[in-house]
Amino acid sequence: MRHARRRIVRRVARLAAVGGLLLGGTMVTRAVAGEPSGAPAVPHTLARPASDAGAGLVSRLGADRTAGHWVGDDGRPVVAVTDERTAREVRRAGAGAKVVRHSLSELKSATSTLRSAPRVPGTAWALDYRSNEVVVRGDSTVSRSDWSRLTDVAEDIGGFVRMERTEGTFTTRLNGAEPILSTAGRCSTGFNVTDGRSDFILTAGHCGPTGSVWFGDGAGDRRVGRTVAGSFPGDDFSLVEYANGEAGDGADVVAVGAGKGVRITGVGEPAVGQRVFRSGSTTGLRDGRVTALDATVNYPEGTVTGLIETDVCAEPGDSGGPMFSEGIALGVTSGGNGDCDKGGTTFFQPLPEAMASLGVRLLVSAPEGAAPSAPGATGGGAAPGAAAPGVTAPVTGVDGSTLLSRLTDRRNVGPGMLVVAGSMVALVATRWIRTEQDRKAYRRHYSATWG
Repeated sequence: MRHARRRIVRRVARLAAVGGLLLGGTMVTRAVAGEPSGAPAVPHTLARPASDAGAGLVSRLGADRTAGHWVGDDGRPVVAVTDERTAREVRRAGAGAKVVRHSLSELKSATSTLRSAPRVPGTAWALDYRSNEVVVRGDSTVSRSDWSRLTDVAEDIGGFVRMERTEGTFTTRLNGAEPILSTAGRCSTGFNVTDGRSDFILTAGHCGPTGSVWFGDGAGDRRVGRTVAGSFPGDDFSLVEYANGEAGDGADVVAVGAGKGVRITGVGEPAVGQRVFRSGSTTGLRDGRVTALDATVNYPEGTVTGLIETDVCAEPGDSGGPMFSEGIALGVTSGGNGDCDKGGTTFFQPLPEAMASLGVRLLVSAPEGAAPSAPGATGGGAAPGAAAPGVTAPVTGVDGSTLLSRLTDRRNVGPGMLVVAGSMVALVATRWIRTEQDRKAYRRHYSATWG
């Protein structure tokens, strides 16, 4: 019995040691492959392929047979359709289909009717593809009489216009990755663009009229450039030309805080349900989801149409800051309500429309196989996306972190290495104990046989 118990103990010890080796190896592997512990996570989402597939189907099938698309909870594209025949086409293409009552043409017609009604500051509306409705919101500044009149307009349109009251006020977020300052207030740099001759900052139009002079470096003692074009209200974008005509090194990088940055590789359009990120000088890096498209907001200063609606929070000073996903530039911060304590709604000016109107293209990372533009430590007039003009952002966590730095960070591999070391000691110990016991047993047997 005693020998049997010893064998069981030895086997359990060996199994525990082997299990510890596997666990420790997994911990080390994950630490090496993942981000360094203690650093903010780099924005990442896999929604883009689904978004592109949904947009392609809506474009091919037309606005009378579809009613928008979104990214489902499982990451697959979902397309709203008006009949079962179209639904079968969508499913054959590999996407999900939801049959709805009202087409995209009807939804857009409803928003046109709302825009033609008397303007009510403090209201906003957008297309909610998931519910197949136009959602109209009124903030705390909208009077009962104005709300009642707008409700009558909605009822005349039909039952697919939903009326909601919301807390706070819809305002532009004047005053975000890093600040740029002018007499009009504080805004954020958005993305760096070029017309082939000069480089510019693309930011929000409400930040300042044409001719506004901007300063940077935190203290506002270095001239960055001057606003040379823009549109607000109606749209919400503007172009700030660099004082020396060049964005400088790191122009393709958006700073996300803590010395980390994301390289911008292209420009695109978002999908409802897609996870997005925005950076701003007041509240830093924040993330959320696209909740609706083609939004109209009646700010106190005027009406802006065609905006992206999200549940990402923002506060004054974040205006003009970049919104992006997986290195794809999507828009610049326009306005919204709420704050980053209680949450709220934030609207963004889509980037493709703004760039087409201004005749510029995005400054992006070098094509694959070419040497990427490396951010420097300092910069004469550089403005890496959301970073302050003249300050570049290292791309750590995206393609700047090295295997060596991960291995030498004890916070990453330390626990795993300890488990591996302890398991090795336990395994060697069990082997040594077994060898010693076998040796002693042999000696006893030899003595009993020849003594």
